[in-house]
Amino acid sequence: MATAHLLFGFLGSGKTTLARDLEHRHRAVRFTPDEWMARLFGENPPAETFPLHAAAILDLMEPIWTRCLRLGVDVVLDYGFWRRAERDHARRLAEGCGARALLYRVECSEEEARRRVAARNERAERSLFIAPETFDVLKERLEPLQADEICLAVETGHV
Repeated sequence: MATAHLLFGFLGSGKTTLARDLEHRHRAVRFTPDEWMARLFGENPPAETFPLHAAAILDLMEPIWTRCLRLGVDVVLDYGFWRRAERDHARRLAEGCGARALLYRVECSEEEARRRVAARNERAERSLFIAPETFDVLKERLEPLQADEICLAVETGHV
């Protein structure tokens, strides 16, 4: 049975590192919206257009990752899944494809997450730029997992 690996976690928590590991370990197809965003709209797209671009990317990815599941291929959804509604939607879609959904809670200390984001901002790779003040604003949008959301906890510590 194919599996949709759903990665829940905040900026800098280690989601993409875990996603790459799961991609190789399970011979899965990895979907990382931030990489698509950076490639299509640049590493620092305007805040006023970001939500529309992000929604468009997720809309483009959904029929592809669900098709993979229907074909029996595992997928890794490196989305963050900050909202409960997003997690529920992905779980329903996976189950509708005859696959299972496996949720991972990826976390590290806030200090480590901020360090990682700052280091990523300095590298010359295609990645979204996250200003320190943006980190703080976005943190307020994270909806914690609920008691009924079964997950695998992954503490990434220092990488």
